[in-house]
Amino acid sequence: MAQCVQSVQEFIQDSFVPLVAALCSEEAERLTRRNNLSFAELVRPFCRLTSEVHMRDPNNQLHIIKNLKIAVNNIITHPPQPGAIRKLLHDVVSVSQPAEGLVANVITAGDYDLNISATTPWFESYRECFLQSMPASDHEFLNHYVACMLVVSSSEPDPVEQFLKLSQEQHRIQHSSEYSYPKWFIPNTLKYYVLLHDVSTGEEQRADSIYEEMKQRYGTQGCYLLKINSRVSNRGADEQIPDPWSQYLQKNTIQNQDCYEDYTVVSNKNTDHLISDGIDSEIKDGLSNNFKTHPLQLDHPSGSLDSTDYMKASTSLQDSKKSNSGTPHGACLTLTDHDRIRQFIQEFTFRGLLPHIEKTIRQLNDQLISRKGLSRSLFSATKKWFSGSKVPEKSINELKNTSGLLYPPEAPELQIRKMADLCFLVQHYELAYSCYHTAKKDFLNDQAMLYAAGALEMAAVSAFLQPGAPRPYPAHYMETAIQTYRDICKNMVLAERCVLLSAEILKSQSKYSEAAALLIRLTSEDSDLRSALLLEQAAHCFINMRSPMVRKFAFHMILAGHRFSKAGQKKHALRCYCQAMQVYKGKGWSLAEDHINFTIGRQSFTLRQLDNAVSAFRHILINDSKQPPAQQGAFLREYLYVYKNATQLSPDGPLPQLPLPYINSSATRVFFGHDRRPAEGEKQAATHVSLDQEYDSESSQQWRELEEQVVSVINKGTIPSNFQPTQFCLNRYSDNSKFPLAVIEEPITVEVSFRNPLKVPLLLTDLSLLWKFQPKEFGAKHDGETKEQGTCDEDMVGTEAIAEFLINSEETKVARLKLFPHQTGELHILGVVYNLGTVQGAVSLDGIDPSIGLQTGKFVSNGLSVRGRQDLEIQGPRLNNTKEEKTSIKYGPDRRLDPIITEEMPLLEVFFINFPTGLLCGEIRKAYVEFVNVSKCPLTSLKVVSKHPEFFTFGGNTAALTPLSPSASENCSAYKTVVTDPTSVRTALLSSASSADFGIGTGGSPEVIQVPLPDAVLLPGASVQLPMWLRGPDEEGVHEINFLFYYESIKKHSKMCHRVLRHTAVICTSRSLHIRATVCRSNALGDEEGRGDNMLLFVDVENINTSETGVKEFHIVQVSSNSKHWKLQKSVNISGDKDTKLASRERAKLCFKAVRCKNSEENYTFADIVFGNEQIVSSASPCGDFFFQSLSSEFKRTHVQSHTHASQRAVKQSFDETVRLIQRCSEVDLNIVVLWKAYVVEDNKQLILEGQHHVALNTIGKEAFSFPQKQGLKKILVNSDWEDLEQELPETVLLKFFRPENTPVPARPTPEQLSNLIKTSLHYPESFNHSFHQKSLCLVPVTLLLSNCSQAVVDVMIDLRHKPTSSEALEIHGSFTWLGQTQYKLQLKGQEVYSLQLKACFVHTGVYNLGTPRVFAKLVDQVTLFETSQQNSMPALIIINNI
Repeated sequence: MAQCVQSVQEFIQDSFVPLVAALCSEEAERLTRRNNLSFAELVRPFCRLTSEVHMRDPNNQLHIIKNLKIAVNNIITHPPQPGAIRKLLHDVVSVSQPAEGLVANVITAGDYDLNISATTPWFESYRECFLQSMPASDHEFLNHYVACMLVVSSSEPDPVEQFLKLSQEQHRIQHSSEYSYPKWFIPNTLKYYVLLHDVSTGEEQRADSIYEEMKQRYGTQGCYLLKINSRVSNRGADEQIPDPWSQYLQKNTIQNQDCYEDYTVVSNKNTDHLISDGIDSEIKDGLSNNFKTHPLQLDHPSGSLDSTDYMKASTSLQDSKKSNSGTPHGACLTLTDHDRIRQFIQEFTFRGLLPHIEKTIRQLNDQLISRKGLSRSLFSATKKWFSGSKVPEKSINELKNTSGLLYPPEAPELQIRKMADLCFLVQHYELAYSCYHTAKKDFLNDQAMLYAAGALEMAAVSAFLQPGAPRPYPAHYMETAIQTYRDICKNMVLAERCVLLSAEILKSQSKYSEAAALLIRLTSEDSDLRSALLLEQAAHCFINMRSPMVRKFAFHMILAGHRFSKAGQKKHALRCYCQAMQVYKGKGWSLAEDHINFTIGRQSFTLRQLDNAVSAFRHILINDSKQPPAQQGAFLREYLYVYKNATQLSPDGPLPQLPLPYINSSATRVFFGHDRRPAEGEKQAATHVSLDQEYDSESSQQWRELEEQVVSVINKGTIPSNFQPTQFCLNRYSDNSKFPLAVIEEPITVEVSFRNPLKVPLLLTDLSLLWKFQPKEFGAKHDGETKEQGTCDEDMVGTEAIAEFLINSEETKVARLKLFPHQTGELHILGVVYNLGTVQGAVSLDGIDPSIGLQTGKFVSNGLSVRGRQDLEIQGPRLNNTKEEKTSIKYGPDRRLDPIITEEMPLLEVFFINFPTGLLCGEIRKAYVEFVNVSKCPLTSLKVVSKHPEFFTFGGNTAALTPLSPSASENCSAYKTVVTDPTSVRTALLSSASSADFGIGTGGSPEVIQVPLPDAVLLPGASVQLPMWLRGPDEEGVHEINFLFYYESIKKHSKMCHRVLRHTAVICTSRSLHIRATVCRSNALGDEEGRGDNMLLFVDVENINTSETGVKEFHIVQVSSNSKHWKLQKSVNISGDKDTKLASRERAKLCFKAVRCKNSEENYTFADIVFGNEQIVSSASPCGDFFFQSLSSEFKRTHVQSHTHASQRAVKQSFDETVRLIQRCSEVDLNIVVLWKAYVVEDNKQLILEGQHHVALNTIGKEAFSFPQKQGLKKILVNSDWEDLEQELPETVLLKFFRPENTPVPARPTPEQLSNLIKTSLHYPESFNHSFHQKSLCLVPVTLLLSNCSQAVVDVMIDLRHKPTSSEALEIHGSFTWLGQTQYKLQLKGQEVYSLQLKACFVHTGVYNLGTPRVFAKLVDQVTLFETSQQNSMPALIIINNI
């Protein structure tokens, strides 16, 4: 139980006090009324004695009474109705509320810190009122009147006569059968005669004389002269006299009869016994003597009240409290009068009441002794004879239901009880206990259960109150009494009194568990108020235990709150629920939390605490509710209803925050710019960026690199310090540390992610963004937070609203809201504003078209729609760079919602016409690109950058190189073609072109391509169509190719320097041809024109296309070469067919002769060998473009590889130069372009596709491929070769672990490189006829041609002697010898061809190999001599015939 102001002893003593009746004459009542008080109220503050009182017990022992209090009441002749008592108790509790600003008691129990009110004054008020309003009963005498004051005014004509009348009236009320109420303690009630004298108006001498007469008549012990109203009414009003009555009158303001004007008013003969503190009975003229109606009689016959009546009553009580508190009491009394009244009560108690009680106790004791000696001695002896000396107490269940048994008033059992009650009232608890114990036995023997329960109850209390505690508190007495009252006597009022007393006693002994059990046991359905108060006290018992039981406290608080609510005590119900909420909050008991919050919301709303109600309902909605859909719908409707009422109170206030739907702020995306146009037929808009695309960090980085690349080219190789990569869409992954830039008049789209946590749909209407804008030109802030955007606001920033936005149950849905800035400045997007409502009658709309639920009038017809806002608060990324940031939690800014609106900029749109989605590898296709300027500014400096520049071209820089646009015929070639003369078939047709013509090698990045706009400017509204040739990538599969279009405004802006447009082309390529090529030196050192150094080129073409793509066959229509040093001369194919056809999986081998051409530093020589009758000019667009682009990408790849070896090239530099010169001899710079046509059947139509493949030949004798993929290699290599390669792979991987410094530099050139330094060739007749009969020696002239393949001067040594060590050589060469000089030393200049005449001598016929000369060579400035290896040469066989 909660803490009380009084101790338990004080509480019990004040609950049972001697009752004194007051009967006043009308004139006496009028005197007291001058102070706005009745006589009973006048003396009430002075009814507690300030000094100890002595009296003697029947054994003549002195007994001391401390702190005695008496109660003086008016007489009422009918007991109050139960309904009236209920009403009274309800109002007492309702008025008593926790004090404002009261510091709550903080209790820490485990994980809980609870704020709990330490005291419960409403319970104490209820308890006091309940005990005082108990009607008198026949089975006990505690609230029977012991004495009666007869009060008469001294101003009456004959006061003594008036005393006589009042005395007769009292006698009639007590002894007449007409009146059964009130109850009187003994027949001979003490009458005390009080003469009331008004000092201000009355004659004091007359009063004194009357008093003297009274003393002679009634004795000095039985009368008193009380002088009052000494204060003159016209004295200064500023004199402050204390008002001791207010605390008594306000404590039970409810009892004030001013509130119940409809009730019958009590006359001077109708005195109120109901409340010991008295009742304010107005005396009016012409009062009747009707005693049948109680002043608290209610109109309700049943005595029950509904909650609305309670609410009205509470309101009227508050008003009455105000009126009473404003009424002055005791206005005519001085402090001397206060002392006189106090003295009067003391005199009455000392001289009248206590001697009377002492005498009565003695008389009762004597009667009991004498009566027991006669009438009960035989009975006692009989009992002892038959049953022994002690009678065992029967259990409650064994006792018969004899609660209706009534004793006559003079019964000895009642006399014992009467004596016990008198002893109890005067604090003689030991004697009281003895009497109660005796009476209890007698009552139990007679099975008078009501009497027995009363004796048990008071015996237990007496035992507890005995000084020195000679015996423990018999709690079982109380339990038996409670059970008897409740179950047998069916008297809940007496049972409740028992519980209140026993619980307080148990609490004082810290037996909180037993007290709680007792309190809970008495909760029942017959009284919600009683049950609520007892449950609340039980909850306090649980929390005050040594180890607090927090959850039991909370559970019983909930039960108490529920019962308070049923009893109409809304404030107390709300308080209980709020206290219990502290325990349930945040512990995962979501259903309990929902119930509590819902109840708190409802009670707060009823009490017009709308903010609390909104907050409680908000909690229900924002937690992940486990409620069924119907319940959630009910919660939502309640919330909207309460919220609407709350907003109506302050319609002009700021928009409040709404809890639903949830907004995932970090998922907010901001998009700058217009939405992408959809494709129109063959016209496809650039993909650019849209909110429908998922964020890809890798892709984002690629776009950033492309933009940096083009900005670097524009700024001559450097990136400006203020460069800010263009970000069209900002999200949680993008870099939002800088203020984003938006362009005036271009929309800003904010995508807000809403989530509906409920199982019922939510309807948002009039949904728009909330923003704040600060124009750059002037500093005044214009706030866009108003509900209706004003014209001024619309001039600055246009706002688009979504009329209806439905979110189904548990759905996450995004809304895209737009703003249109019309001025430059700083824009801050704050949040969203909308009307929150629900679709009426719909629990779920899953699977239903949202428009079904959105017909006009279908929703919001019940008015359940409220307007509010939600802020978008985005937390930036956590900082983790410096040590301080790593050791603390700091977050960076996220400025995606704070764009800066910049000046007008051009806006480009790009459309692709006839853009393919599928190509063969190497296929050439022509498309068109349309550039449109949709802004009001001209744009310039249009460039496109891509990581794959070899994929597309806009044509060469010169119109002569770019072919005319082909006609609509599908078979028209994308190439520039020339009809050839049939005689020139297989002979090279020459042309030349510079790489600068194709934008390669100009110092810029090959990835950045200038778009050839006419006049280099695109005016507002203008559009340009340009041809674009595409070449399918060499690798099969799906390719994503990114184009970044870069452009600038003619005017330079401080904030935004350029703009970009993105496009991602997705091309699916399928396999076409695979080409391998090798080049080797021709054995013939001289060509037809007499120049040396020619080569043979072998081209191996394989059709690796699978037939699923519909390709029937490939035709090789032309092979072209392009190089600065070499050119194709002619085809040496044996076949006579004009072109080579390849069906699926077929291969063909082509052979060409290549010769050196005039060296040119700039121009490339293009040589075309045509197999058909149309020459494709390979030096023109697009063939030349794709060649140069592949060349630059190949160069970039090899450059990266060679760059890694730069560190090791510094080692042994001089020796390395030698090796490099020798290596250069085996290098060849020849590029092959194979042009083909593919015949495709598609939809029963034959199409001709064309394309080209490139092969770059760098080394003599080394095979080169059209694309060096491992996959392609694997298909071409024989299985065994592939296995060998795979076995070598692990070793190759191990090489990665060597550091570059340790990589060994080759000590000498490889034999293959050495063989290429000097090339030798023997010229001789294939057969030689000689007559050995005529001449035994055959001499044959042989010419040895030596060709210096390098550019340096070379010393050559030729040794004609046979190696004697080789047995094989002896066998083969033993029969011929070289004649003449056998060793030569020569010096060959760069590229020089030298002819040396030799003679071979044969002695008989046969076939001989002349390839025996050994050639050694060294560079002029080097010492080391290298032998030229001839092992790879063909055998030089000669046939010697005899004739």
